[in-house]
Amino acid sequence: MDRMACVELPAFPLQWLLKRHPEWVSRPVVVVDRDKPQGVILWANKQARAHRIRAGMRYSAGLSLTRTLHAGEVPAAEIKNSVTFVVDRLHQFSPDVEPCDDEPGVFWLNASGLSHLYTSLRNWATEIRLALEVSGFHTSIAVGFTRFGTYAIAKSVNHNITIARNRSEEQVLTEQVPLERLRIEPGLRDTLNKLGVRTVRAFLQLPVAGIRRRFGLDAHRLRQLAADDLWVPLQPLRVDDPLVQRHDLDDPETDVSRLVFLIKQLLHRLLITLTARQEALAALALRFRLDRTGVRTEWIRPATPTVDARQIMNLVRLRLEAIALSAGVTEIRITASAIRTTSVQQGLFVEQPRRDLSAANRALAQIRAEFGDQAVVRARVTEGHLPEARFAWEPVDVVTRPQPREVALRPLVRRMHIHPIPLPPRTRHEPDNWLVQEGMNGHVMELAGPHLISGGWWRAAVHREFYFAQMRDGAMLWIYYDRPHRRWYWQGQVE
Repeated sequence: MDRMACVELPAFPLQWLLKRHPEWVSRPVVVVDRDKPQGVILWANKQARAHRIRAGMRYSAGLSLTRTLHAGEVPAAEIKNSVTFVVDRLHQFSPDVEPCDDEPGVFWLNASGLSHLYTSLRNWATEIRLALEVSGFHTSIAVGFTRFGTYAIAKSVNHNITIARNRSEEQVLTEQVPLERLRIEPGLRDTLNKLGVRTVRAFLQLPVAGIRRRFGLDAHRLRQLAADDLWVPLQPLRVDDPLVQRHDLDDPETDVSRLVFLIKQLLHRLLITLTARQEALAALALRFRLDRTGVRTEWIRPATPTVDARQIMNLVRLRLEAIALSAGVTEIRITASAIRTTSVQQGLFVEQPRRDLSAANRALAQIRAEFGDQAVVRARVTEGHLPEARFAWEPVDVVTRPQPREVALRPLVRRMHIHPIPLPPRTRHEPDNWLVQEGMNGHVMELAGPHLISGGWWRAAVHREFYFAQMRDGAMLWIYYDRPHRRWYWQGQVE
């Protein structure tokens, strides 16, 4: 690679915040680590700096300087997504784009081999700048020959474009860059400033042997990068083609067998691509365009990521046989979600557990394919006021091996009805105890309670008096009297 370019989006988190709030462009704006008065200011725009607001100040201190100060957080996940957004834009101009991990907003591009597409490197850089400006970003671009050289020049050109014609010119431009423009630890920068070392040239003139001993590892690494002693090749992000296959049908198709056959052909092409990438299919989206009635999407999730076409097609067939299409299919589009596979060395002695969890997971995958994802769920304890609100159902992805504990006394299990069952009212005179169930064993022998639950003013008034009812046959029922409705209900049973 002969030529390299560095594209910098100065104060990238601040630019992204302004892109999110374009109405703040002409006002003082800062990026804070947390949107609270004690939050620390990380970035400040020109209008904020005009009010003497600087990075490192508290948000409350900035508000004391101007009451019109606007602030916002830019979380790490949002910065990562914004970096991906910019990388996608830059891929239109170079196949090799590497974002800087240590400094979001800095990108290196391969600038070689573009003479047949652009009249000059300046024209190429201008096109990049215009494309990013359309997306709402201000950029500085330097085209040269080395990683550090293009980085240092881009940090110093102030929203401009600089082209180094040869390595000597790049070196001269790099040595003129002030150290304060580079991302250097503030303590090191202040120490060098006291010694009169304010440019890259002055820094390179320091004795090599004493830099690490006097200023530490960060200064030593900076010296290696500036002197091009620590050469690192461009490490571009890998761009994979989307895992999508589609087929247009001449006539609307309603026969499940024919649809399965067509999907099998599309899946075969996807699995070839996945195998070449050393990936496995984790989920498959089936998108059907129906004749004049819209689009329907179904999801297939195997028990574990796999490239076994037989297992996947079995799930596809179960799903298609379970659903009812409102019209014939005119287009089929399948999209795969894949994950990277890892090779595991087989052990010499393979244990054969009594319970095959992989077979259980495959069975659950078949149930989900036939009845939907909500067919396989488990209860999760939640915070709630009423008993029926103290648990929720969540999908089960995989079966895990149980880890039972040894207990001296087995705990009681309280099983609840989905909907409380109304009970007959209590009579004024009960000659043979209260009869709540049919048969000879349906009489209540003893009641323990009441345990009151009341409240619910935010939705509806609730006043329940819960009892444990000991039945004649030994069963323990959990019942309650609903005072607002003046009715007894059977909530569950203790086992």
